[in-house]
Amino acid sequence: MRRSLTLTVAAATTMVLLAMLVPMAVLLRSYVLEDRLARAAVEVQATESVVSTNDKGQISQYVDRINGDDGNQTTVVMPDGDVIGPAPSDDERARIIEARNSNTARVDDVDGGTAILVPVSLGRSTAAPAQSPVVRVFVPTPGLERELVRSWAILLALGVALLLGALLLADRLGRSFVSPLRDLADYATRLGRDVSPEPPPAAGPTEVQDLGVALHRLVDRVEDLLARERAGIADLSHRLRTPMTALRLRIDAIADPGDRARLAADLDDLRATVDAVVRDARRAERAGLTGVADGVAVLAARVRYWEPLAEEQGRSFSVQVTDKGPVGVRAGADELEALVDVLLDNVFSHTPDDAAITVSVTPGQGGLVLVVEDAGPGLRDAVAVADRGASGGGSTGLGLAIADRTATESGGSLALGRSVALGGARIEVVLGLG
Repeated sequence: MRRSLTLTVAAATTMVLLAMLVPMAVLLRSYVLEDRLARAAVEVQATESVVSTNDKGQISQYVDRINGDDGNQTTVVMPDGDVIGPAPSDDERARIIEARNSNTARVDDVDGGTAILVPVSLGRSTAAPAQSPVVRVFVPTPGLERELVRSWAILLALGVALLLGALLLADRLGRSFVSPLRDLADYATRLGRDVSPEPPPAAGPTEVQDLGVALHRLVDRVEDLLARERAGIADLSHRLRTPMTALRLRIDAIADPGDRARLAADLDDLRATVDAVVRDARRAERAGLTGVADGVAVLAARVRYWEPLAEEQGRSFSVQVTDKGPVGVRAGADELEALVDVLLDNVFSHTPDDAAITVSVTPGQGGLVLVVEDAGPGLRDAVAVADRGASGGGSTGLGLAIADRTATESGGSLALGRSVALGGARIEVVLGLG
């Protein structure tokens, strides 16, 4: 916008300056010609007084002296044909004879300028107009003389100064529009990365200020709705725990072991579902909408957190981290920990206790790659990651959905397959770099 405004002002100002300066340059040249003609008229009057003496020697000295003063050239054509000064052309000779015979002054356009012809009356000594001398003053057309070039240079400098002033004014005006809009865009970007970022102050034109006020009101409304949603989910979780505890006591009192075990497993699934929903709802509040964390450090530490459980069950638990340096990913630390938790919890919950587990954290072309492989029965072929609450394997189905959302929100992806080395499930999560 700022550049477009500057280019528009530059084009408009240039056209206006051309429309003004070109006629002024032509007018200056006309003024120079008129000034020369005026000086030529004065010069003719002075020459007439000298010519009236009819002294060729005096006339010749005078003509030689005045012809060296400026660009005008003075010539005196005597009645006997003698020419004192620069000789006129053949075409002008006919005009000189005509002016002498008619005893009338004339101004003619000739090659390279203008010729002024004035017959000089010698009074009683002149028997007829044909015996009158003629004063010829040649006024050359203005060219690239120093005075004219200097005037044109002043006009050009004035035009450049006006153009630069207009561009500076347009740039300042464009900045007054663009800077507040850029601040609002930066604020909107930080809304997706930080928690409650500081809004920019109201600045710029009235329309931009109105846009900022509307954006602030929208953000406040969204934050209020999110706060109400999180509070409602937390309250729901608190309300559900009391009846679930009562159900646990009633289930423990059932005499039939089979019914007691089946109902207890269903209650555990319900508790896990409630915990996953609450944890997912609070995730954005803890880490911001788009957090940034050291993926290698957080993932490796969280995987090690599950290692004691594997040792307790007698599992083979292998961890491979090929990059020790910090690798920033577009996800918060809590999100990465929750990602590891849901993936490993699925493995520990749905594979035999002696099934091996391999976890690797490696940098890839698309980002940081987390791979979890196991020696269990594997995933069914038709499993759909995006279908929340439907895993087909006896679980809630929320774990893979949470992992998929964490990966996609970071700019990465999640892929399911079968492990070549262990024969069970293989889950690959690509996290986008921050």
